[in-house]
Amino acid sequence: MKPDSSPSNASTITGFILLGFPCSKEGQIFLFALFSIVYLLTLMGNASIICAVRWDQRLHTPMYLLLANFSFLEIWYVTSTVPNMLANLLSDNKVISFSGCFLQFYFFFSLGSTECFFLAVMAFDRYLAICRPLHYPALMTGRLCNILVISCWVLGFLWFPVPIIIISQMSFCGSRIIDHFLCDPGPLLALTCSRAPLMEFFWTIISSLLLFIPFLCIMGSYILVLRAVFRVPSREGQKKAFSTCGSHLTVVSLFYGSVMVMYLSPTSEHEAGMQKLVTLFYSVVTPLINPMIYSLRNKDMKHSLRSSIYGVNMRQNESTVELAVLPGLTQWRKSLRSEKLHLEMEVATAHEKSLLQKELLLQEPPAEPPPQ
Repeated sequence: MKPDSSPSNASTITGFILLGFPCSKEGQIFLFALFSIVYLLTLMGNASIICAVRWDQRLHTPMYLLLANFSFLEIWYVTSTVPNMLANLLSDNKVISFSGCFLQFYFFFSLGSTECFFLAVMAFDRYLAICRPLHYPALMTGRLCNILVISCWVLGFLWFPVPIIIISQMSFCGSRIIDHFLCDPGPLLALTCSRAPLMEFFWTIISSLLLFIPFLCIMGSYILVLRAVFRVPSREGQKKAFSTCGSHLTVVSLFYGSVMVMYLSPTSEHEAGMQKLVTLFYSVVTPLINPMIYSLRNKDMKHSLRSSIYGVNMRQNESTVELAVLPGLTQWRKSLRSEKLHLEMEVATAHEKSLLQKELLLQEPPAEPPPQ
């Protein structure tokens, strides 16, 4: 990276300044508490889905293995932005280093790209399950599922490194203040010393390809799914098919809707504020509500989560009862053992007395006959 060499800037600023959410100190403390709770709930919700799929043998199917990987992705996606945002809320200078800024830039967009590919793969899985139900086990094998998962991760992390490296080598001038809570290409390109229309055009092209290629795959899959569902004669079968796809369609709508508003809508007069709100929605709020959508709209997942929670509670209750009953049970056993020992002693004493009486009777001389 080539920051400007002016002495005033070089001596006071060691990186970019993320303004975040400018407000009073009390407001920043409130936002810190709010985002901390949201972050913890996001981690717990997505981790519970991963644990449910890991522990429940019935969920060891391609659909739920993809869902577990998606939840794992969501944990890292929200972690790429929220911890730094929380630190900035309590910081006075709000400075992020150049390397830290571009690392966040890379991981945030790479994880977002991976999410686009995962949503497309999950739609393809639903297409095979509904439109090719008889061939589904033979088509969606464990090997194919693993290949698709690895492909999503590899493609996601190889999509943006070239443009990010190019942007990092550009010269930055001015105050280096980014009116955002993360390092985003728009504010970064606005801080360059000279306009780079070719770079902006290149970024627009690869971003559009990233959004539209998976989106078209998702739409194509669901058009075929809807065509197959409407051919099902029974209403119960249609309802089951819609319930299977409903949660995924909801997640796709939330994620793609907010991302397209962010990157494809015309610029508004409140550009900075709109960018923050929309980015906050698809990077923080969506990972929070995704576990709720998948668990509330999926009977198998609800049953598995309920079984896991009840299983833990039952084990805890059994341990509590055992700890409460064990001292009394031990005391009862001791008293029973002492009573048994006392009874055995009494029986032994009675037996010894009986034997002694018999010996005494045997030792007595025989009685003399009466005189005649």
